[in-house]
Amino acid sequence: MIKTTVYLPEELELRLDAESAATGISKAELIRRGIAQLLDTSSRPKSAHPLPAFRGGRLVTVDEMDDAIYEHIKERSARR
Repeated sequence: MIKTTVYLPEELELRLDAESAATGISKAELIRRGIAQLLDTSSRPKSAHPLPAFRGGRLVTVDEMDDAIYEHIKERSARR
């Protein structure tokens, strides 16, 4: 995971503390869930980039193709 600092208004911090205490879920986990929910329900159109095409002068091994696809998916998910 990557550490990120977020500044919250005092009222939101108090509400977050109360929710964490009431549910037994850490504040960090509540924040992660809230961000995930926001991004999952966003009405912003998600760009539909095609998977990389492998056109070149040389043959690509199955392992190289798997690595390239994995890296492409990893980069796309990091942008979400």
